[in-house]
Amino acid sequence: MRVIAGSARSLKLKTLDGLDTRPTTDRIKETLFNIIGPSVYDALFLDLFAGSGGIGIEALSRGAKEAVFVENNPQAMICIKDNLKFTRLDAKAVTMTGDVMHSLYQLEGKKVFDIIFIDPPYHRGYEKKVLQYLAGSELMHDNTLIITEAAKETDFSYVDGIGLSVVREKIYKTNKHMFIAKSGVEEIC
Repeated sequence: MRVIAGSARSLKLKTLDGLDTRPTTDRIKETLFNIIGPSVYDALFLDLFAGSGGIGIEALSRGAKEAVFVENNPQAMICIKDNLKFTRLDAKAVTMTGDVMHSLYQLEGKKVFDIIFIDPPYHRGYEKKVLQYLAGSELMHDNTLIITEAAKETDFSYVDGIGLSVVREKIYKTNKHMFIAKSGVEEIC
């Protein structure tokens, strides 16, 4: 896994061995950032279930103002911190080791994010719990973009009922990215 573009372009990132994390492939990461491109610059970026930090680091490399990385696995957080130091992006990063829901509560009233990336373990319903929380949260402004990576068959039909809406969907071989915003926002990516 490497950084695709920006100040840390082509630098290889560490990943954890095993199946505890599944880093987003370079090709899928490149497709994602081609979609959200200009909105990343100067953005406040939240990377939930951050794994090895590849998505948040890509955002920082491409000019995000700050990225907050939330990861429950202490070994994965060590990997994130090593990757941030290696890419020299650590000064623009905040790391939080712990449960995602608890971390969201801790961030409430302190940050308002432009882009929120959610990449939970598949088939466990974590994305629904996070989206339900974010729908009523002050962590978002009217034009915040939420991107959720999920298994291809994951159902997102419930988002309209919680005050959010799917503005775009990008399907890959086995997974997908869902681009979600507050209801009524249409031109976001």
